[in-house]
Amino acid sequence: MHKESVRREESEFQRSHQRPRRPEGWNYLTLLWYLVFYQPVITEVHLRRKNIDFIFIRFSAWQYAGSDKLWAGLVTTLCEHIRHYFGPLPLSFYHVVGSRPKFASGFSQREWRVKKKACFTAGGLGFALLAGTGLATTALLVPEIRDGSVLKILGSSIAAVSGSGVLLGLAPVIKHLIISQKKKIENMTSDEKFTSHLGFMCAVKREIEILTSFVYYMEIFERRRLRIVFEVTSLDMCYPERVVGVLNAINTLLSDTNAPFIFILVVDPCVIVSCLEQAGCMKGMADNGYVYLNRTVTLPFSIPEIGVRSKMRFLHEAFQSREDLMYQIITKNMEHSAQKGKQLKTAQPEMETSVEVDQHQIDAQAVQYIHEAFHCLHNEYDCLYKYIPDSIVQMRRIVNTIPITIRLMTQQHLLRYAVCPRSVAGWVVLANQWPCRLSWILQCMEDRLQSRPTCGYEKESLWHVFVENCKDLFAKKKELQNILALDGDPELFAKFLSCDFPFTVQDGGNLLKYTVNLDHSIRHRMGQLRSLASLEKDYSKDEAHSGRMV
Repeated sequence: MHKESVRREESEFQRSHQRPRRPEGWNYLTLLWYLVFYQPVITEVHLRRKNIDFIFIRFSAWQYAGSDKLWAGLVTTLCEHIRHYFGPLPLSFYHVVGSRPKFASGFSQREWRVKKKACFTAGGLGFALLAGTGLATTALLVPEIRDGSVLKILGSSIAAVSGSGVLLGLAPVIKHLIISQKKKIENMTSDEKFTSHLGFMCAVKREIEILTSFVYYMEIFERRRLRIVFEVTSLDMCYPERVVGVLNAINTLLSDTNAPFIFILVVDPCVIVSCLEQAGCMKGMADNGYVYLNRTVTLPFSIPEIGVRSKMRFLHEAFQSREDLMYQIITKNMEHSAQKGKQLKTAQPEMETSVEVDQHQIDAQAVQYIHEAFHCLHNEYDCLYKYIPDSIVQMRRIVNTIPITIRLMTQQHLLRYAVCPRSVAGWVVLANQWPCRLSWILQCMEDRLQSRPTCGYEKESLWHVFVENCKDLFAKKKELQNILALDGDPELFAKFLSCDFPFTVQDGGNLLKYTVNLDHSIRHRMGQLRSLASLEKDYSKDEAHSGRMV
């Protein structure tokens, strides 16, 4: 990226014979001078500049989710970042004496125009200050007129008035240095009387316009185009009214056709659409959330399916963080065991020493199994990675769950040396990707085991159990609509259970005891629905039987 920007700057220099400049060193003082005495002009040369500097701002909506004015957090973040990037002093000067850039008339290439009023005012104050100081000095130093009081009073008065004028001019600058735009907007939003006033949004809009004009000013001074890139994340984790507020703030910032803002909205469209449709203030405007979102987002971009190499890289990074953590834990355990062992040799019975050694062996065995399970996840010759979702968050959930599951299993003496790491990894993926279908299978399996199952039922595959009971599941899709939405691709589910991981009823019963990433309330909900359905069938049979008796 740096090489590309250097190349663009060299190309721009060859075209316009002007190098970009930043407000640093002497250029900083030059900028303050220009702010007072010059007005920028947007010329054709400036509009054709190709060297663009991007200012990136990251805004996590979740940090401001508890505030009633989430949109104000967006605006204040912008103000604070611009103030920090260019410095508080130039922005304060611009608030007081800066001039909004104007477009050039014709093909003029003059980018700066002298502000005559500012020059006359500064010249008058400077002349008056020098004249007053000169008169007062003359009255004090010349012996012939030293005793005269009129000249002293006149000189002192002129110097005082001109000095007061300079101080009055600097006072607003000092005020804006102390009270930033961020603080000003926060004070406005905290005043409930002012927020209910009609002029509130107008005042906020005026502050944004000043900030935008300042960015235009800096564009011409730095001889480059500036674009402020706003990355908005975690918006789909906020309340509907907050989401609407942020979208309105974005539209406000983009209302100027030449606004130097670029917004990257990182959201899940399904969640945002639901928020727009549920928000009370959007009734009649966003009854169809997709239509409203299409009017707001000018360049939609959906992330395509992740490639195998990228998925392997993300998985490896997730494993690396877990392996480092496990290495630290095991190292501490080994050191702790060694120290304990030395103490136990002298003071503790041999039985307690054997318990410590046994626990160390369990930890070592668990680490070995965890490494084997991780290897199965990112092995290109194994099919397990195909069932892992592209979401990095989901990858981390799976990677974090596998060590816990294996450690719980290795604590049981009967399972300690009978754990199959690949099966455990597959079971974790199954529970993560298809919680609804798996919960239904487990509930059907539990009901069957409680009602005297046929011989050999434990050897039956979970896929066969699902096929036998899938009609009942989809008959209750209205009651389980939200839970069914948690499941992934149904075709992949069929391939997973029928071909690649043919778990049996016995496997499901054993693994269920150590499953930590499956919400058991889902299965309890399904158990209630199945019980109600069973009662309804029994009641229908009783009614039919009593009807025949009559």
